[in-house]
Amino acid sequence: MRSYREILAIPGALKFSAAGVLARSGGAMMGLGIVLMVSALYGSYGLAGALAAANGVAWAIGTAVLSNLVDRYGQRRVMYPAVVVSATMLMVVVVFAVLQLPAWTLFPPVIISGATGGAPGALVRARWNHATSDPGQLHTAYSLESTLDELTFVIGPVAATALSVGVHPAAGLVAPIILSLVGAKLFYSQRETEPPVMPRPASQQQTPLWRRLILMAPGVGAVVAVNLLIGCVFGAIDVSVVAAATSWDVRAASGVVLAVFSLASGLAGFYYGSRTWSSPLPGRFVVGVLALFASTLGLLLANSILLLSAVGFLVGVTVAPTLINGNTLIGRLVPRERLTEGLSWMGTGIGIGASIGSSVAGQLIDSSGYHASLVSVAAFALVAAAIALASLRTLRRAAVNTDPEYAEDADAVH
Repeated sequence: MRSYREILAIPGALKFSAAGVLARSGGAMMGLGIVLMVSALYGSYGLAGALAAANGVAWAIGTAVLSNLVDRYGQRRVMYPAVVVSATMLMVVVVFAVLQLPAWTLFPPVIISGATGGAPGALVRARWNHATSDPGQLHTAYSLESTLDELTFVIGPVAATALSVGVHPAAGLVAPIILSLVGAKLFYSQRETEPPVMPRPASQQQTPLWRRLILMAPGVGAVVAVNLLIGCVFGAIDVSVVAAATSWDVRAASGVVLAVFSLASGLAGFYYGSRTWSSPLPGRFVVGVLALFASTLGLLLANSILLLSAVGFLVGVTVAPTLINGNTLIGRLVPRERLTEGLSWMGTGIGIGASIGSSVAGQLIDSSGYHASLVSVAAFALVAAAIALASLRTLRRAAVNTDPEYAEDADAVH
C-alpha cells in the first residue's frame, strides 16, 4: 500500500488518475449498451452485434490515428474535440434508435463515434510517464491503472444492464455518453500534468513510411501481437461463457462469471503493483503469457457454472500482471516522443482481438457448441505464448538498447 500512496502523492497524480477513470468508464458500458438498446428497440441481436462490432473496429483504427496526432500536437488539443464529436454521434445513434429509423441509418454515426473515441487509458499512462521517471513508481502506476481498468469492467456492464432494463433501453447508452463528456472535461482541463509535445528527430522524415511505423520498432510488434491475441481470448471467453451458461440453463449467471474474471484480474494487478520485482521485465512478460495459456486449459474441463467460475478466476489472475508488463515494456521500447502512439497500439490490439475472438467463438458455437469455442480460447492463448517465447531474445536486447537503467538492473540480476 505504501507504494500506491507514494505515487498518488506525486503532484497532480490523484487528480488526473481519478479523472481518467471517469473518462474511460463509459467504454466499459458502451458495447453492451448498444446491444441492449438495439436488441430491445429493433428486436434483432444480429443488428445489435453488427453495430457493436462496427463501433469496435472503428475505435481500433481511429485510436491508432488519434494517438499519433496526440504525440504531435498534445492531448487536449486533439482529444477534447474528438471526444465531443464521439459523444455527439453516439447521442445521434440513441435518437435514431428511439425514433425507430431504418437500421442502416445507425451505422454512420456509430462508426464515427467509435473512430473519434480514443483511448483515455493510454493518455493516463502517458501522464504517469511524464510525472515520474522512476521504474519502480511507473510499475506501480501501471498496476494501479490496470486495476482501475478491471474495476470499470466489473461495474460497467452491471450498471448498463440495470439502466437498460430498469429505466429505458437507451439509458444504458446515455450513461456512457455523460461519463465520457464529464471525464474528458475534468481530465483535459488539467494542463499542468499534460505531457509536453516532443519534437521528432529530423532523420525520421528521411525514413520510408513503413519503417516509421511504431510497430516496426524492435520488440514492439511482438508485444502488440501478444496483446491482440489476449484480446482474442477476452472476446472468445465472453461469448463462450454466455453460451455455456445458457446450455446449463443458468444464463443469468454468465454475468457473475465474467465479473469474477475481472475481479480476479483487478486483485492480481493491485497485488502485483504493490511489490518490487528484481527479475528482468521481458522474462516476467513471457512467464505471464505462459501462465495465461496454462490457465485456459482448465476451461476445457469446465462442465458446470461453479467450475467455470473457478477456472475463470485463475485465468483472471494471470491477465492484469501480463498486461502491466506489456505496457511497461512498450514504455521502454518506444521513443519518448511516440509514447502515446505505442501505448494506444496496445489498446488497439485488445480491441481488434476481442472482435476477432468473439466472431470466431460465435461461429464455432453455432456449428459445434460451446465446447469448441472454449477450445478456441486455449488456442488463442497458445499462439500468444508461442509469439512471446519466440520474441524473448529480441525483447531482452531491445529493452537493454533503449533503457540504460534496465541494462544495469539486468546485469545486477544476472
